Amino acid sequence: MICAPQPEAVEAGADVMRAGGNAVDGAIACALVQTVVDPLMCGIAGFGSLGIFMPERGFHGYIDFHSPAPGAARPDMWADLIEGEARDGYGFILKGNVNDIGYQSICVPGTLAALYEAQREFGRLPWSEVVQPAIHWAEGGWTVRRHVHGFWSDPGQMGRVPNPRRISETPAARALYCRADGTPKAVGERVVNRDYATVLHLIARDGADVFYRGEIADRIDEDMRAHGGLLSKSDLDGFRPVRAAPLWGAYRGLRLATNAPPGGGIMLVEMLNVLEHFDLAAMGHNSTEYLRVVAEAMKHATVDKDRHVGDPAFVDIPVERLTGAAHAAAAAARIRAGEKTAVPRFNAGTPTKDTTHISVVDRDGTCVTMTHSLGMPSGVVTEGLGFLYNGCMGVFDPRPGHAGSIAPGKARFSSICPSILFRGDDPALVVGAPGATQIAMGVLQAILNVVDFDMTMTEAVSAPRFSATSNAIDVSNRIPYAVERDLTALGYDVIRNPFPFGFAAVHGIRIDDGHLDGGADPGHDGVAMRI
Repeated sequence: MICAPQPEAVEAGADVMRAGGNAVDGAIACALVQTVVDPLMCGIAGFGSLGIFMPERGFHGYIDFHSPAPGAARPDMWADLIEGEARDGYGFILKGNVNDIGYQSICVPGTLAALYEAQREFGRLPWSEVVQPAIHWAEGGWTVRRHVHGFWSDPGQMGRVPNPRRISETPAARALYCRADGTPKAVGERVVNRDYATVLHLIARDGADVFYRGEIADRIDEDMRAHGGLLSKSDLDGFRPVRAAPLWGAYRGLRLATNAPPGGGIMLVEMLNVLEHFDLAAMGHNSTEYLRVVAEAMKHATVDKDRHVGDPAFVDIPVERLTGAAHAAAAAARIRAGEKTAVPRFNAGTPTKDTTHISVVDRDGTCVTMTHSLGMPSGVVTEGLGFLYNGCMGVFDPRPGHAGSIAPGKARFSSICPSILFRGDDPALVVGAPGATQIAMGVLQAILNVVDFDMTMTEAVSAPRFSATSNAIDVSNRIPYAVERDLTALGYDVIRNPFPFGFAAVHGIRIDDGHLDGGADPGHDGVAMRI
């Protein structure tokens, strides 16, 4: 089974697996098609985290490809430009939005290197065969879907650059994604990207090396130098994905394998540790007390993340303490006593969603869970190359001396937490989500829905969600108004999202006695396809 937010990508992954590929081949084919048909959510010039459990090879680990800051970046380069911080903690607002859009917002691309490395080592099919579906969609074109149009038409909030500007920032981007009058292409209109198809043909033939050290790298370097970008050819040449063992946790007798910092798995482990102290099922799903308790666990983990979690090559992260039993017990005691955790923020804003996810299980028991992204995309498309670059500089803290501060070669924290839950030695749940800082919160609730409330995967990803990554509790529009009133009476600031779905788009596969039960978040356009 394969599950992801884009139907074209899911079908491509399924077709590759039917042709003899394994879960890794299917996931990589799916991911590459995602870079074509959801170009603001992900791309070969993005970042992410890929978890692989392959029992036939005795392998279980992560290939992390967080985008590091270029070598030209400096801790104090924007210290005098800060205007605010997004309320949900997803980035800082600077004068001129120099960190948020344009050439200086780009970090070192990691996605293609990781996809190529994973497929070559763990896949079964020739690399060129796995790239073919993406070439097909780039050359033949794809139709703008409701979700895609909704994202790139978003006006932006709290000083962040509006998404219509991101698809029109450079002439090459505007030619791809806008009408003649400069407005975004509408639902039902087609996008044909022959430049990207040419790039993919080169990548299919020569692998990732052509992007990081060959002719594509030369064209990237030339464009960056011409427009004052921080990224250089030496940054591309020096990038390598990071291999990491899973970060382990436990919940209600299940074992959790998730990604290590700078990924968001540490938050997921911490929140589950805290919530194991409560009988959530007895509270009732999405009751007032349930929302209060889970929201406070979210806030505790958010505060710890902001204070302590960053790139472990640059920051000494107290992982054992943050994921330890004593830390969880202390937080649970404060929650039980009714204490409200304060989440410091420089300013206010609203949640953002700009990532994508894939969950795959094959007949041999191999499980793949991958989340990849552009961050908030930079808006930059190099003439003739056809792909957007990440905008990862926007999430670094421009204030020197913090866990998330800028440093050359440093990756910033990301909430992405592609995860697998095990019952004994057997996978029971393969899960992950896009959704910026809301990712860990959405994955958390899907796990609680399955484990504490015995939901199917479809029910688990479809249930109304909420989030607390600031002093407020954000709720989707299907959370009862009575619960909102009760929380307000308790002194909480509750912010209702006008959309029925939101706070990450969880996609997962539940495995129960060999039966695969897939769930694609109904707020997106994805599907779970049995193979």
